[in-house]
Amino acid sequence: MAQRGIQLDSAKFCCSICLDLLKDPVTIPCGHSYCMSCIKDCWDGEEHKEIYSCPQCRQTFTPRPVLVKSTILADIVEELRNAGLDAAPPDLCYAGPGDVACDFCPGRKLKALKSCLVCLVSYCEHHLQPHYDIAQLKKHKLVEATVKLQENICSNHDEVMKIFCRTDQQCICYLCSMDEHKGHNTVSAAAERKERQKELGVSRQKIQQRIQDTEKDVKVLQQEVEEINRSADKAVEDSEEIFTELITLMEKRRSDVKQQIRSQQKEEVSRAEEAQEKLKQEIAELRRKDAELEQLSHTEDHIHFLQNYPSLSCLSESTDSPSNNIRPLSYFEDVTAAVSELREKLQDLLSEEWSKISLTVTGVDVLLPQPEPKTRDEFLQYSCHITLDPNTAHTRLSLSEENRKATLKGKEQSYPSHPDRFTKLCHVLSRESLTGHCYWEVEWKGEVSIAVSYQDISRTGIWDILSSISRTSVLVSACFCCVSALHGPQITCHSNCVGGTMILFLGLSATTSAETIKMCLFLTQELHVFILK
Repeated sequence: MAQRGIQLDSAKFCCSICLDLLKDPVTIPCGHSYCMSCIKDCWDGEEHKEIYSCPQCRQTFTPRPVLVKSTILADIVEELRNAGLDAAPPDLCYAGPGDVACDFCPGRKLKALKSCLVCLVSYCEHHLQPHYDIAQLKKHKLVEATVKLQENICSNHDEVMKIFCRTDQQCICYLCSMDEHKGHNTVSAAAERKERQKELGVSRQKIQQRIQDTEKDVKVLQQEVEEINRSADKAVEDSEEIFTELITLMEKRRSDVKQQIRSQQKEEVSRAEEAQEKLKQEIAELRRKDAELEQLSHTEDHIHFLQNYPSLSCLSESTDSPSNNIRPLSYFEDVTAAVSELREKLQDLLSEEWSKISLTVTGVDVLLPQPEPKTRDEFLQYSCHITLDPNTAHTRLSLSEENRKATLKGKEQSYPSHPDRFTKLCHVLSRESLTGHCYWEVEWKGEVSIAVSYQDISRTGIWDILSSISRTSVLVSACFCCVSALHGPQITCHSNCVGGTMILFLGLSATTSAETIKMCLFLTQELHVFILK
């Protein structure tokens, strides 16, 4: 029981500064006891104030009390140590990296439990006790331990900031309200907090609504991702099957051509060998007759000569010479030419169809609407390199600057004839096809119109051209300071005029991929147009 009593009372003999058993215990005038070294260190830090206080009850002393070792306490503490109770209580938690440390703990500091907004000090559980026991300290505002206590101190006056200046929208101390913030609209920090707390609730509602909306968008996008993957996988699978069928068909046609060539080769070789054998037999027969005639020519018997000559000199009808029927060595070159022609047609077809397929693929747009560009820098990300196609230029248009400049001339230019050339109006198409979002800038003089047109725009009839323009084009007319836009189906266009520069931005929807989109210039006066971007 005695041992148990020592354990129960041991906490009363701990120094409230170091939280260990008292070492050289001293008792100050208020009655609280400390280690001599702990209380000395504490008061040495208050030397400049000339007023000394108890760390627990805050009672002040003037002058500094003389510290005398308490013999009785020293004996009791020694007995406790001998009983093995010299260690600190096991429930103490020391402050580590990122923790708020107790400002009163000497040496290794304990983790702070609360911070006082009046004292501007953080306390561990033991050093916090006076705030619960002393009437004056009970009025202090305690908050969860924080390292930001100094933010509550005015940097100008070193006073606690308890006032909010609504004029300057900042926290101030009472001296600030009488100095540089005099006459301003000021309220207590608590009152302003109450108002802001209401706004905070509204802001949280908006944020939570945004979160809900965004989560819905995320869910929609997730569904879109799944659908994109499913659709893309299906498209790849179908495309692989179709291309495999095409490859199989091409392999079969290649095999058929090869078989036909070899069959025809065998037939022609057989015919040639048969004719060759007949010719060899004829040669043998002729050589036999020639030998007999030679022998007859040497006979001296005139009667024998005359009787045998007619039969020997009579030649049988020769078969038609095969040389008249043998074709030149280029017999099968016609086949090669035919296959080459097929290859070129397939290449042209594949090139044309590939543009459509590529436009269809790049035209896929299932994501949420993206914000439209506003500034030139934002537009420039869609900048595309455009040149003019000489094969489409009207003969009165002269192209220069690597086909980026078009000038209307008074006389016709010497262009070779081409089925894509405009013949009625002074038009020219771009060489490049336009896909997705495109941006370019055009510098001009005089009067010019620029359209975004399908490639199949009419090249001959004037009314057909105008009808095609109004039906399938985005027309942007520029006359020095005037810009207007006529929007065609599935096409959006933004335009602007700056000085002599036209700025154009084109947006094409996925449904326009069935046709090739090109830029078209309409020149109506003697002028030049120069494509900058």
